Amino acid sequence: MVFSDIIKNRYSVRDYKNSPVEEEKLMQVLDAARWAPSACNNQPCSCVVIRDNLGKQLLRPAYNRDWFIGAPVIIGVCVDVSSAWRRIDGVSYGFVDAAIVMDHIILAATELGLGTCWIGAFKTDEAKTALHLPDNLEPVAFTPLGYAKHPMTSKTRKPLEQTVCWEKFSLKP
Repeated sequence: MVFSDIIKNRYSVRDYKNSPVEEEKLMQVLDAARWAPSACNNQPCSCVVIRDNLGKQLLRPAYNRDWFIGAPVIIGVCVDVSSAWRRIDGVSYGFVDAAIVMDHIILAATELGLGTCWIGAFKTDEAKTALHLPDNLEPVAFTPLGYAKHPMTSKTRKPLEQTVCWEKFSLKP
């Protein structure tokens, strides 16, 4: 699959088959995450992979959706806030780095025929407890990973002229 097809075919899967994710495919997805760029190459992100039912049930209070917990694999992307690069105004780039890692995960999964769903609306404290994260690690995003039960339905995007400006900001609300 060429890159333009991968980005157009990725969609949020909220219903997964019971089929396990092959170890080779899981490792390819995780290796794609490893190659994600980060600010100043600090590489402050890590992934937590949950495959067993106990781990999934411990994570349930953080995001209580059956389809999330029912996926064969859940991947959490975390950032070490103590090692992430900071801009001159002090803003941490760790969350940007984690978003790039998650993007690599979901695009690699799509190329391999796997479904994902970027989850950011979770309860942080419950996620930290479930994953046994130390104070310096912050969970940023999760995705279930597995084979979709249903094919992608059509999706739409705004035209370029509603999302791109040239030379200065000029979009109207």
